[in-house]
Formats: sequence, structure tokens, C-alpha cells
Amino acid sequence: MSSARMAVRPRGAAKPRSPMAAPRSFLWSRRIFLTLLTGFVLLPVFVMVSSSLKPLEDVSGKFRWVPSGLTIRPYIDIWKTVPLADYFVNSLIVAGAATVCSVVIAVFAAYAVSRYQFRGKRVFTVTVLSTQMFPGILFLLPLFLMYVNIGNATGIALFGSRGGLILTYLTFSLPFSIWMLIGYFDSVPKDLDEAALVDGCGPIGALFRVVVPAAIPGIVAVAVYAFMTAWGEVLFASVMTNESTRTLAIGLQGYSTQNDVYWNQIMAASLVVSVPVVAGFLLLQRYLVAGLTAGAVK
Repeated sequence: MSSARMAVRPRGAAKPRSPMAAPRSFLWSRRIFLTLLTGFVLLPVFVMVSSSLKPLEDVSGKFRWVPSGLTIRPYIDIWKTVPLADYFVNSLIVAGAATVCSVVIAVFAAYAVSRYQFRGKRVFTVTVLSTQMFPGILFLLPLFLMYVNIGNATGIALFGSRGGLILTYLTFSLPFSIWMLIGYFDSVPKDLDEAALVDGCGPIGALFRVVVPAAIPGIVAVAVYAFMTAWGEVLFASVMTNESTRTLAIGLQGYSTQNDVYWNQIMAASLVVSVPVVAGFLLLQRYLVAGLTAGAVK
């Protein structure tokens, strides 16, 4: 009877560790590493926030971890030193239009590649993927010459216009968007399409009534990628825009003059510029994570 009776652990005694549990040294090392990594990531954010709340004299002098005085004046002056509101509108229009066009075109293209067999399908997919292998600076001069020649021949002003910048950003975001949605649409069962066709839907109806609702996470991930690509791009925006179509990424250079650099206003403007992207990422985070991992395992 005593041999069959289970041993009772005394109250307050430590719970025995599982043989598969990680060593305590590993757990402590992981905590220390994650703490240091978090501090390394948050340190630039702290410097930006603290510098944006300092007078210009404090920022231009010796760096101090604790500001001697706090002021919100830089957040007020950023709208007066440069036309930041105009740059903000330009960025919203360009990034928003590029995102919408990229998503719409990518949905149709990816659905065709995923669901239909046609001549040149493999060549098309390989070509779309291969465009991501080239650095963007290689396309700067060809696009510049194309826009100028098109403007001279047809009178359509692509150079220095929002429309030309939108087309430029599509050359970056569209190939990746198509490739990503192909993998996501492949993970959606084709039986759903067939059931919709049996119920009387056409191919377009099956796409928008069945496939698109099931592919919302992937579409959101593509939209976030396209928006972030257009929102923070600097190289092409510095060449393809003029004073009236300048975006935020280029407009931040206006806080640097020949005589002085308004570092506190640059930090404040950088934080203001980051608000739309950060807010959108936080709102769509669960869709974004699901969309990025979709199609990885079938």
C-alpha cells in the first residue's frame, strides 16, 4: 500500500524542473540580452523626443541626457519654418494613390497567375521577381529621361508632378505586391472559387465575393508595404519633384540652412511624420503579421 501511494510534495517546496526545461543560465542570458536590445532600440527614440522638447541652444550645445528646460515651441515652429503642411498633403496623396493602385493591380495580376494557366506564366512570375534584384538607383536616369521625353512629345507633365512620382513608386511596390499575393492566393482553396462559379458568380464575382474576403490579411500587408515604401522614399522624390510637389522626406531638409540647423525642429518634424505610419501599423498589426506569414506553410 505504501509503495503504491504517491509521494506528496511538502508545502512550500520548489516544483521539480522538467528535464526539457531550459537551463537557468539560458533564461537569465535571454533576459539580459532582450533588455539590452530594448534599450538599444529605444535609445534613439528617447534622444529624438528629448531633443524635440529642448530650445535650439540646448540642442546645439553639449548633449545632456536630462533637459534643463522643456518647451513645445519646436512643434509649433515646424509649420512656420517650412511649408510642412503642404509637404504632408503631397505625401498623403502620393503614398495613398500609389498604395491603392498597387493593391488593385496586384490583386488582379496575382489572381490570374494563381488560378489560371496561360502561355508565359512562368516567364512573367520570374520577371516580376527578378525586378527586385536591381537597386533602385539604376532606374533613376532612365525614368528621368522617359518623363522628360514624354512631356516634350505629348505635353503630359510627368516630371515634377505627383502623377509621375506615383508611377515611379509603382515600379518598386507592384512587383513585390504581386509576388506576395500570388503566394497568399495559392493558400486559398480553389474549391471556394468553384463553389462560387456553381452558384452563378463569374470570375470577377468569385474574386471579390470569395477570394478577396479570405485574403484580407495578405492585402493589408501589401497595402502597408506599398504605403511605407512611398512615404519614406528620398532618392526619387528629390529628383522627380519640384517646390510645389515636394514630399515630407525631402521637406525635412528645409530645416537646414546655410547659417544654422534647427535640430530641435528636425526631431519634432520627424516624430510628426512618423505618426501616420506608426498609427497604421498598430491598427493593422494583426492583419499584417497574418499576411506576411501566409503561404509559408502549405
